[in-house]
Amino acid sequence: MTPRKIIIDTDPGQDDAVAILLALASPEEIDLLGITAVAGNVPLNLTAKNARMVCELANKPDVKVFAGCDRPLGRPLVTAEHVHGKTGLDGPTLPDPKMPLQEQHGVDYIIDTLRAEAPGTVTLCPLGPLTNIAMAFEKAPDIVEKVQEIVLMGGAYFEVGNITPAAEFNIYVDPQAAHIVFSSGAPITVMPLDVTHKALVTTPRNDAFRALNTPVGIAVAEMTDFFERFDKEKYGSAGAPLHDPCVTAYLIQPDLFSGRHINVEIETQSDLTMGMTVADWWGVTDRPANAMFMGDIDADGFFSLLTERLGRL
Repeated sequence: MTPRKIIIDTDPGQDDAVAILLALASPEEIDLLGITAVAGNVPLNLTAKNARMVCELANKPDVKVFAGCDRPLGRPLVTAEHVHGKTGLDGPTLPDPKMPLQEQHGVDYIIDTLRAEAPGTVTLCPLGPLTNIAMAFEKAPDIVEKVQEIVLMGGAYFEVGNITPAAEFNIYVDPQAAHIVFSSGAPITVMPLDVTHKALVTTPRNDAFRALNTPVGIAVAEMTDFFERFDKEKYGSAGAPLHDPCVTAYLIQPDLFSGRHINVEIETQSDLTMGMTVADWWGVTDRPANAMFMGDIDADGFFSLLTERLGRL
């Protein structure tokens, strides 16, 4: 099996960090070409720093990390320190990164990579707001048809919103960018809250991370120890949902997930429902399907894969 070439576009975030670690631990299935940071959970200076800290935690300092857009396309930046802490990676104590930030802008890196690689061989994996991807598509429309697939975490249907009553955070931060991406014609697979809220780090699952007794295992356990307090208080759930690792898990073991190929539109006008993913799950419109919208996950299989792979680092 040839490893799948991917670019991770991210705003770390503890769950983003775990998604990156899972990719770095899976070279048989994933060839991580580079990481582009975007403003989201915390401002860009912190997301670019956090991405490098995670690579160094995994002892992978040769990964190229690029800083992308520092604000959404058409609105002020909304961040989520209330969930992830002031650094975005609160929980473990990680040293400042020594590896350099690449000089090239993340958007230009995405464009140049898609133009340089064979058409249909690079998958984009956005784990945060879609600003960098949308900017790349707007700046270089020729790259859209070169994308193998976009596998992203964002949106919701039954679960609806986690930052407003109607909207999931990643889409809400930059709904204009999401509209560009979902209208692009590129193949899209979506990991919405409906899936990620079933990927809960219960106490036994977190104990399994800690029991790896490695710097990575302990750091992941400390990350989820920190940010589960928010979800337990808000939802009354048994633990923290690991949203973003669903993206990388799908690339490694797609049969862990099931869903439907449906139409998804992004609300960009209404103050009441700004950023809502209007997902036609029941096929009640004649709008053409534009996304594979996942609806379920084998959570036990997901955590077995995650624990085994983290143990490799």
